[in-house]
Amino acid sequence: MNDVGVDRRAFLHASAMAAATAVASGGVRTNALSLPVLEGDESPDNGVAWNKGVCRFCGTGCHVRVGVKDDRVVAIAGDLKADVNRGLLCVKGYHVGKILYGEDRLTTPLLRRGDSYVPISWDEAVDIIAKKIHAAPERFGFYGSGQWTIGEGFAANKLMKAGIGNNHIDGNPRLCMSSAVTGFLSTYGVDEPAGCYDDLDECDVLIMWGNNPAEMHPVLFSRVVDRRAKGEDVLLIDIGTRRTRTTDLCQEYLEFNPHSDLAIANGIAHLLVKNGTYDRAFVEKHCNFRQMDPDAPNNMYGKPMSFEEFAAAVAEYTPERVEEISGVPADKIRMLGDLFGRRDIRITSLWCMGMNQHTRGTAINCLVHGIHLLSGHFGRPGDAPTSLTGQPSACGTVREVGTLCHLLPGGMLVANENDRRKAETLWNVPEGRIKPTPGHHTVALFEHFCTPKEDGGDIDTLWVQVTNPGQTLPNLHKLFNRKKDLEDKFLIVSDVYPTATTRLADLILPSAMWVEKNGMYGNSERRTQHWFRMVSPPGQARDDCWQTIAVARRLLELGHPGMRDKDGKFLFETRDANGREVPIWEWDHYYDVNVDERLFEEYRPFSRIKQKDLAPYEVYVKARGLRWPVVEQPDGSWRETRFRFSEFDDPYVKPGSEFQFYHSVTKDDRALVWFRPYEPPPEIPDDEYPFWLNTGRVIEHWHSGTMTGRVPELRRAVPRAYVEMHPEDARELGIHRGDMVRVESRRGAIDLPVWINGRGKPPRGQVFVPFFDETKLINEVTLDAHDPFSRQPDYKKCAVRVSRAPASNGAAGTR
Repeated sequence: MNDVGVDRRAFLHASAMAAATAVASGGVRTNALSLPVLEGDESPDNGVAWNKGVCRFCGTGCHVRVGVKDDRVVAIAGDLKADVNRGLLCVKGYHVGKILYGEDRLTTPLLRRGDSYVPISWDEAVDIIAKKIHAAPERFGFYGSGQWTIGEGFAANKLMKAGIGNNHIDGNPRLCMSSAVTGFLSTYGVDEPAGCYDDLDECDVLIMWGNNPAEMHPVLFSRVVDRRAKGEDVLLIDIGTRRTRTTDLCQEYLEFNPHSDLAIANGIAHLLVKNGTYDRAFVEKHCNFRQMDPDAPNNMYGKPMSFEEFAAAVAEYTPERVEEISGVPADKIRMLGDLFGRRDIRITSLWCMGMNQHTRGTAINCLVHGIHLLSGHFGRPGDAPTSLTGQPSACGTVREVGTLCHLLPGGMLVANENDRRKAETLWNVPEGRIKPTPGHHTVALFEHFCTPKEDGGDIDTLWVQVTNPGQTLPNLHKLFNRKKDLEDKFLIVSDVYPTATTRLADLILPSAMWVEKNGMYGNSERRTQHWFRMVSPPGQARDDCWQTIAVARRLLELGHPGMRDKDGKFLFETRDANGREVPIWEWDHYYDVNVDERLFEEYRPFSRIKQKDLAPYEVYVKARGLRWPVVEQPDGSWRETRFRFSEFDDPYVKPGSEFQFYHSVTKDDRALVWFRPYEPPPEIPDDEYPFWLNTGRVIEHWHSGTMTGRVPELRRAVPRAYVEMHPEDARELGIHRGDMVRVESRRGAIDLPVWINGRGKPPRGQVFVPFFDETKLINEVTLDAHDPFSRQPDYKKCAVRVSRAPASNGAAGTR
């Protein structure tokens, strides 16, 4: 048992090496308690105006107070009145204001000419993009991210699906959260968690399934650490493949062999059935059982099975058999089975990339949901299976607005005729405008873009906004680097700094970021959040949403028929309070009206189709976020929902039902408990490549480091990537801490310094490399194998070998 003697604030202070340097720095101040938390307006002391904002980084959705003076962000504080973070921020959050002010900020459009770039005007840039699209609209692709605001994502989705009539739009949540989506859909018939962050305050047991919230979601994890520090009895269990800072704060650590989490979940289900400790009443009233159909293996929704068939299927997963597969001792499997079998405690499961970046990601998501349903640990405060997101609006923009190749806004599908008709009606476009065939998912989109036209590559022009696929795609040699040899492929990149993606761009567009524009995000607990523009973007940098609308207008001028609705009006026509059309495609007039509000109000009716109701824009202006469904009350107020499908809180559950899964796959208000067998991974270590490679993040940096790498305190704390190794593996190879080694797979190689006994401790036979360092692209090594349903790649395991790096230099020469 590990004693926790730190409170929440102390935990956050100690959670990163960068924290030691934060207070000493100039610029953005880092001590939340030393900054005034005002209701807006101007501080009488120092002329700093404070307004509410949302952190630019992960999917937690922490609320920040942003201090502005002389058109510049000068201070950041945690918002004491915010339910999400209660005044606290992580080390990245306290420095978020500095991401705006890197010395190499992009400030003017740049067009490639030969091996260099020349500045061009915005009119020229918009014209180039529009003409590329107009020449071959079916060969155009759009790639965005969970960092798009809701308005930006809605505009891009509408341009593609309701305008161009092309479904080749996808986003980087395909790489991080799409297995969570398919897991929710397969289980409940609708996406996104039923619970919320309140579960962390009520659970008796918190289980981490392959994630490291102490570093990746530290503000959330601190809620539970704080409870233990106050003397509450909370059992923390880390189920992982390597020891992390989360492990250090847990009483139980269950180390499993990579990919074997399915066996663990099936083992728990077996014990619940065998011991008769499953919640019979809940299951009989609210659940059906499901399995894959061997005659239709591509059907994600499978076929029915009886309880008896389910019991027989999981029977082979005895604790001893699970130990053989996973390496987790049989007694620990029994411990998990006993905990889920208890009715006197409440259990919350958390997961993130470990379960999602998995070639069996849909399956393991379904199994963890199934354990909670089978045991009845569902739908009460503290009883919840909850997927956390890595980006600030992976939920609110990509999953809810539907900026994936198979989705429409509000959780609808392009392949469903009724859904297409609903969307065409709401968008007021002719029937048939939305094409019925899903577009290319992320891996396929870039594979087609990097394949010559004569070899079947059917994407010629690709526009990337708000993400860095040149660093974050798997198997970069195949999916990105080949572009440099293809002269007939045109890459457009909208970004704020030079990145691994801009180095191969043909046209670079400077974007406004964060509080340089109006915006709304949707976080991991279904909370929709709002902020207003507070400072001006530098130079000629402009909003991504404006860029999309300006290109749409130029396409209209070129005669593209899809840029008009059924009434002949421009697809993004916007009028002011007096009914006059505002030319929002002209930058000088873009902020004459609130385009963000106009797009959000157009989007809101979509949210009501599947009970994801959103309140009017003006309600979010006054609030610190609201969790949907948000339903109007008789007195005109708006009420959020904390717990979906539970009668005590969800207004859509029929009275007397207790629980109702009103979008169930089986159309009978029941959730599905799945059986999905363990299967081995697509690539495993062998004599030639004897190590497992795992990749991920560190607390100081976010994703590819484009923003955090421009914050001096964070960059100094962890300036470059490294490889973690077990001491015995290093000893056998004659390697010492700090030595340069080569990590090599069948796809590529990279040279890195070794870190032994650092913050993470992999077991023997495994190495770990973070992916934030653009000078050390570990994704030149990773595998592009992906889940058959979510199409999400597996970044967490592939086979590599490790050797001492050549003495000539520290780079493998593959960039």
